[in-house]
Amino acid sequence: MFKKMFKKSNEQQIFAPINGKNVALEKVPDPVFSQKMMGEGIAIIPQDGNVISPVNGKVVQIPETKHAIGLLADDGTEILIHVGLETVGLKGEGFKVQVNTGDTVKVGQPLLEVDLDYIKQHAADIITPIIITNSKELDKHFTFTKEASSKAGETIIITI
Repeated sequence: MFKKMFKKSNEQQIFAPINGKNVALEKVPDPVFSQKMMGEGIAIIPQDGNVISPVNGKVVQIPETKHAIGLLADDGTEILIHVGLETVGLKGEGFKVQVNTGDTVKVGQPLLEVDLDYIKQHAADIITPIIITNSKELDKHFTFTKEASSKAGETIIITI
């Protein structure tokens, strides 16, 4: 009973950065993600275009193309939120960044506003992988949500 009430102090919880349907990373139709070349993770098929911070940490990367955001959680976990597949080719169209590299962020803080209709029309897929890019170095156990869908900032999608 108490195990469910109190998380272990060394556990990192990663919350859903977007509302939508959860998908195992192995089912993402892109081998870079499905074969975990970039690291462990999970994917979400977004229901809306509001992307929020899944952790307390710092923004460490925003490509010029605005299609992804790299975060460094306070515990050292590196997280990449990659909105859609083949979205780098959109050259920033359909994305509005709401933070800057170097910003400190808290769970639930807005990161990106995405025009999902535009992405659906111009990219390969809207599925959004959430990757722990330093998962091999962390040498820790990852537990992924069993929930069918996620609510941004509320559903814990990964526990480390």
